[in-house]
Amino acid sequence: MGETLLVIDEGTTSTRAMLFAADGTVLGSQSAELTQSYPAPGLVEHDAAEIWGKSLACARAMVEKAGGPDRIAAIGITNQRETIVFWDKLTGEPLAPAIVWQDRRSAEICRKLKEADEEPGVQARTGLLLDPYFSGTKIAWAMANWPQLKEAGDRLALGTIESWLVWKLTANENRGGLHVTDATNASRTLLMGLGSGAWSDGLVDMFDAPRDALPEIVDCAGQFGTTSLFGGEIPICGLAGDQQSATIGQSCLAKGETKATYGTGAFVLTNAGTSPPTSKNRLLATVLWQLNGRRTYALEGSVFVAGSLVQWLRDSVKLIERADETEGLARSVEDNGGVYLVPALAGLGAPWWHPEARAAITGLSFNSGRAHIIRAALEAQAHQSHDLKTAFAADGADWGRLRIDGGMIANDWIAQDLADMLALPVDRPDFTETTALGAAMLAGVGRGLFQDLEAASAMRGKVKTFEPQMPAPTREARLAGWSHAILKVVE
Repeated sequence: MGETLLVIDEGTTSTRAMLFAADGTVLGSQSAELTQSYPAPGLVEHDAAEIWGKSLACARAMVEKAGGPDRIAAIGITNQRETIVFWDKLTGEPLAPAIVWQDRRSAEICRKLKEADEEPGVQARTGLLLDPYFSGTKIAWAMANWPQLKEAGDRLALGTIESWLVWKLTANENRGGLHVTDATNASRTLLMGLGSGAWSDGLVDMFDAPRDALPEIVDCAGQFGTTSLFGGEIPICGLAGDQQSATIGQSCLAKGETKATYGTGAFVLTNAGTSPPTSKNRLLATVLWQLNGRRTYALEGSVFVAGSLVQWLRDSVKLIERADETEGLARSVEDNGGVYLVPALAGLGAPWWHPEARAAITGLSFNSGRAHIIRAALEAQAHQSHDLKTAFAADGADWGRLRIDGGMIANDWIAQDLADMLALPVDRPDFTETTALGAAMLAGVGRGLFQDLEAASAMRGKVKTFEPQMPAPTREARLAGWSHAILKVVE
């Protein structure tokens, strides 16, 4: 058995495969951009066939780099959560576009359920809120609007992205693939009981989800079948949603330890231990991992727009040509000049949960320039994070320090601004691709390379700490300006 771990890290804007040695050393990486479609305002779709084809191509490149399938001990998969795929069990082909987690088409379904006072019961059972973000509302919309799904009858399969990838990896000419979902992804659907770890019949009925089309819920580490698509048998041994995987990759293995990922969106998870947490401040309770049938939970705050704001400034507004320009522009001005940017391009997530909110730039004057707008966009990450910290503290889960990762925080200015605005130490690992690392850790545990996650955490490596330096009056003035700006959006 080889000791190399192959990870498929399927994200929102790209997919990639990475090779890890058991000590955490990265041996190779291959990525490909994904096409996002916006058929109407608020609608976001992916082509599941493209996701599969590009993920497979990236994985094949890494198997070749490793020297063949016999050099690879196991495959780990981590994925964009809540995005839902519909496919035909017989042909293995998608029956409709994949509805992406950012999509807001089910807002009316959520509104009606809230008016019927269903949200308290849903939150008690799932730890989640009624929002278009979650898979169950997307399934309800799709079953009502895409007739081909009901016409498929018992041929219909549905699942989140890791379900789709496992199915395709394990299918062959003689049989369909393995239809499973891990507990972290299942806990994001609005269909799983958080305490039971099983599909809830009442919730399945509420969202019109065909019971026979749902996958089996499994652990995050174990033997989940094998794939023979690379010229030899490779077991699939690790599965987790991207934010849970990043939390594992950051070694937040003890209750109270907290990480924040600043990628397409921003997601903060605090390890809540082995009892399902409850929130009175509109945070989410979710499964952090499940091993040997036992679940560890997390309290989560989800922000929909983080790195995608920089992408929007580059591609749509043309204020920058490259994302790495933003740090220099932010440093080029003394402060934001009174400019605030509320990045509600896909509504507002926690702790506001306003799906209809829209982005706004406030405080512009003749003194405002491009650098002020860019700085306001970067500052919005710390402002949104402070809103979350306030909600976590009110739920009795305040942060003592924050472990950060994701593409945005390669920017030292953002990392320092987070430490300043949150008034706490911020740790950034030298290796920031912790989402893929967490999947490698799970795959290693599932294959038996590590006894447990504590042993696997040696893969994490060194960290750099940013200490708060901002004077309290400056921090308070900025937060007051942010509060004024965001209230204009949510009122």
